Amino acid sequence: MLNPQWLRSFVVLADVGSFTRTADQLGLTQAAVSQHVKHLEEQLGTLVIRQPRRMELTPAGHALLAYCDEMEQADMRLRLRMSEGDKTRGEFSLITPGSCGLLLYPLLLDLQEQHPDLVVRHRFAPDSEILDAVLGKRYEIGLVTAKPDDPHLTSSHFAEEPLELIVPAGQSVSSWADLERLGYIDHPDGRAMATRLLSRCFPGEPGIRNIPVRGFVNQVGLILEPVARGMGFTVLPQYARQAFARHSEIKVMTLERDVVDSLWMISRAEWPLSARARYAMEYLRQQLGDR
Repeated sequence: MLNPQWLRSFVVLADVGSFTRTADQLGLTQAAVSQHVKHLEEQLGTLVIRQPRRMELTPAGHALLAYCDEMEQADMRLRLRMSEGDKTRGEFSLITPGSCGLLLYPLLLDLQEQHPDLVVRHRFAPDSEILDAVLGKRYEIGLVTAKPDDPHLTSSHFAEEPLELIVPAGQSVSSWADLERLGYIDHPDGRAMATRLLSRCFPGEPGIRNIPVRGFVNQVGLILEPVARGMGFTVLPQYARQAFARHSEIKVMTLERDVVDSLWMISRAEWPLSARARYAMEYLRQQLGDR
């Protein structure tokens, strides 16, 4: 029987394409990863073609990767069957965008307090990383802002998330000149979000690139901090604003037109959701419906 640790090193290597990154991800030395692959190749033949800037799998390598995938799916199906009726014990894993994650993670902690044997594993990530994590079987469920068309994924509508124009308390926006006067607090998705919302509400104006940028922050939980301090306005999904503690220091502008994103729940198409996942996601839906 092939050593599970050797197989794990090979699977991660095939995924990330680098011995160094594989070692970092697994908490091993690069020499250890190389040794694991060498042991496998002694039994199965050449698995990896090593080149200066990239790595390729041989036909034997692809066959081994398919074998590992089949073994992992079989293991997951066994675990799901063994725990099918137990919705409040074991691990539940969810990966989401930062905006909705700010709101959902505290709700999951509330659920975990009710059921101490339930282990919640949650990660913030952009859509592309969420897709990779669910496809790579590192997370059971993901939430994304665009419905995927990958046949290996199943998706269902989870929630609506409006975009909001948020200004400092005491400020107001009735014209494009007001936005130029306030200035913009940017963030990684900021220009795209602002363009989608402001182009609908202020048609014919020059666009967000012509508004002075007063600051940039890449941590979604901190984006509203400079807004609360009066340094500018921003555009964020509603869930990110709801998670901000100091509501009295910011104001959401009422606009003539709305822009609403859909959040899609995704999982691997070939796996039935665990009882824990179904229970946790239904709990989250109910909590969001009460807001």
